Amino acid sequence: MILIELFAPAGVLDQAQRQEAGRRLVDALMGTEDSHAQAVMDSARALTQVLVHEPAAWVTGDRAGVDPTDPEGSSVPANPPRYLVRVTAPAAWRKEMSGHAIDRLTQALCETEAAAGRDPDRLRDEPHALVHVVGVAEGSLGLYGRPMGSLDLIRHLTAPHRDAVAQLATDDLPPGTVIDPVCGMTVDLAATDLTLEVDGTVHGFCNGQCRRIFADEHGIPLSA
Repeated sequence: MILIELFAPAGVLDQAQRQEAGRRLVDALMGTEDSHAQAVMDSARALTQVLVHEPAAWVTGDRAGVDPTDPEGSSVPANPPRYLVRVTAPAAWRKEMSGHAIDRLTQALCETEAAAGRDPDRLRDEPHALVHVVGVAEGSLGLYGRPMGSLDLIRHLTAPHRDAVAQLATDDLPPGTVIDPVCGMTVDLAATDLTLEVDGTVHGFCNGQCRRIFADEHGIPLSA
């Protein structure tokens, strides 16, 4: 469902640090606040993978940190090290995901730098951490040997947990909020127009795809 790739110059992170950085990136992207139902988040984590790459050459256009005595010149990575994080997800999720992913993934890299004894603040003060959120066109992701669109993926993630979502306690919800019946996220009804009324009950949704899935399953036509 989601692929996170971390590119770092060779030798910057040892094996243990690479593993820990991967875990930080997953935790950062999944988040905890405003979370969906825990079972749904666990399903999403199970389909999230991290690859750590160490390119053989790392060239920076500004030539900063290049050792003039090195015969290859610009093949020497900048010091302090630069990072690139690339997140690949369904295109329908890209815009909404980018809003929080860029900040959270940068913070995960800051924590990695701090753990390695380097200055973490430079990643926010200097352009040393680049984050790309890339959307994959509908039908270009596959599971079980067949193409899976973004709606298919949400159905896959949430379907086994809908009964549990329906049983989530609502007594402690802030006034004016409801639980998205598809994914379990808390939704502020005053801040969204993504709602549907069924048998006198107003349901709110965290995004249009959860609303579409609910409408389809209840035979509710939606306007184009």
